[in-house]
Amino acid sequence: MNVRRSAAVLAAVAVFGSVGAPAAFADDAKPSPSTALPSGLYGKSDPKFDGVFRQSYALLAQHTEGVEPAPKAVDWLTGQQCASGGFAAYRADATEPCDSKTSVDSNSTAAAVQALAALGGQDATVKKSVEWLKSVQNTDGGWGYNPGMPSDANSTGIVVGALAAAGRNPADVKSQDGRSAYDALPKLAMDCDKEKGAFGLPDAKSGKLAPNAAATAAGVLGSLGKGLVVSPPKKSAGSAPKCAKPDTAAQAASNGTGYLLYTLGKTDDHLPGASDVPDVGGTADTVLALAAAGQKEQAGKSAEWLTKNSAAWAKQSGPAAYAKLVFAAHATGLDPRDFGGTDLVKQLNAQGPAPQSSESPAASDADEKKDDDGGVSIWWIIGVGMVAGIGIGFLYSGNRKKQQP
Repeated sequence: MNVRRSAAVLAAVAVFGSVGAPAAFADDAKPSPSTALPSGLYGKSDPKFDGVFRQSYALLAQHTEGVEPAPKAVDWLTGQQCASGGFAAYRADATEPCDSKTSVDSNSTAAAVQALAALGGQDATVKKSVEWLKSVQNTDGGWGYNPGMPSDANSTGIVVGALAAAGRNPADVKSQDGRSAYDALPKLAMDCDKEKGAFGLPDAKSGKLAPNAAATAAGVLGSLGKGLVVSPPKKSAGSAPKCAKPDTAAQAASNGTGYLLYTLGKTDDHLPGASDVPDVGGTADTVLALAAAGQKEQAGKSAEWLTKNSAAWAKQSGPAAYAKLVFAAHATGLDPRDFGGTDLVKQLNAQGPAPQSSESPAASDADEKKDDDGGVSIWWIIGVGMVAGIGIGFLYSGNRKKQQP
């Protein structure tokens, strides 16, 4: 599966019977020997469920760290767009026009928008995608994974990030009933007594909302109007906020923040996964949410936990996993080029076509100084080719059935 194809997507698949459900729950599959992966694509695992997602994450993370991606990597992503403006998870033959059987989705589209808006020079592509997202907005103001599906916190959250990245105020993007994402998200938040203010996902059997940390992280980011790239908080917001009725998006974000702090406090700064396996990807998502909410201390603690416990997970999971760790490092002021001894940027660059430039801004400044002193310093691009697995919205580790990222 993939990284932002989150728990929300899996739950929605189970509840609403989306096409392809069995494959969505399966372990990652390697492409058959006769199937050649596109040369511009990041990752070497089957891109059927997460090609656009992992590519978008990779390109956005590279840009965040001053890396200029290979033109063919950007071209591959833009070439995946349908004429409608939407993106599907993957189109094996992008020369064939999209039709009613093409499963365009909000998550792939929103991830692509965030990446392409950051890279620049893709105004027409971004505009068309934003228009498509607006066209499939639910009447409650939110978004489901596929058009027509009920709104969920994960999908609504990532679309908010896309709108903000494209320069649109999410509050001004309203449904035919006059509702925005900030009206939908509080409806997806739960009460303070039993659920402690978490955002919920539909239960696979009953369809009722159930507390979910991944949905809560996405809901907090969306309610705060933030995307995947979060600036480190300058100061801490202090103790856990008091939970109250989520009448507004701001209060829903505050409640969700409290839930994440409560959950992390029980598990040594990380989120628990299935079968006592830590949820590494979910912890990275939570770091972004807490940093966006100003919870500098806990975001930093959880990021430090990631520096010690994410290497194997990222290696197994592929480009979107490395990207998520880059985002977490960025949000907490850590160095992604020395993340617990791992150069995340180098590892990410090695997942696909060699970028045009892999220098960090800091490295460039240092080089200029050395040049003034007569010295020479060059950061050579290391690692070309396709290594590592799949990754999408809420990555699954190599042992996907035990851990949800």
